[in-house]
Amino acid sequence: MTHASNTQGGAVTLSKVDLPAWLDPVVRAAETVEPVQLSRFLPPEDGAGRQSAVLILFGDGDGDGSSDGDGGRGPELLLMERASSLRSHAGQPSFPGGALDPEDGDPKGDGPLRAALREAEEETGLDPSGVQLFGVLPKLYIPVSGFVVTPVLGWWREPSPVGVVDPNETARVFTVPVVDLTDPDNRATAVHPSGHRGPAFLVESALVWGFTAGIIDRLLHYAGWERPWDREKQVPLDWRS
Repeated sequence: MTHASNTQGGAVTLSKVDLPAWLDPVVRAAETVEPVQLSRFLPPEDGAGRQSAVLILFGDGDGDGSSDGDGGRGPELLLMERASSLRSHAGQPSFPGGALDPEDGDPKGDGPLRAALREAEEETGLDPSGVQLFGVLPKLYIPVSGFVVTPVLGWWREPSPVGVVDPNETARVFTVPVVDLTDPDNRATAVHPSGHRGPAFLVESALVWGFTAGIIDRLLHYAGWERPWDREKQVPLDWRS
């Protein structure tokens, strides 16, 4: 019996059956974390904002066919780098994801699950049938773009080749070992000219910051994977960021 997910037609469900034991702390964190523990930016109470979803996909890291990244170094996360020509969040590493389409279904039901898988397939070429969705984090808000984001957690049960599908949207697709994300040498505080400060990760020749880095930072913390790091180490951003 499989617990694969798909974006075509049938119901998209969550399942914790047969997950690897190393994901247990992430499962517990997803079940217990409160919205305010993840971000101070929460969806407007009046329901405003554009519904969207991202896929936080964990792989076993034993070689997944990705176009970049180093397999065989333990659990990893799938990320992509947005094209530098995009109007918003240009050049930023991020989770695959985007706005819900009408065909994704109910934003309060399985719509975000379907959208996360659909967007990941469109952006990275991922085969959604090899993904087992196992949890959802509280909805968060990105004020600069007005997106209400549902972070959807998945396990790459059957890895498939991934890479850039549309160069106009995506510059590259890569995986990052969790051990690199928890390495204190790869961590810093990003400082924007506006004064905003937030966690950052310098991994796979990329600077991960903003919304994506914030979620990774909180997941590492509440999963108990975080290691002490120097919060005084700063990485300056420019106004275009």
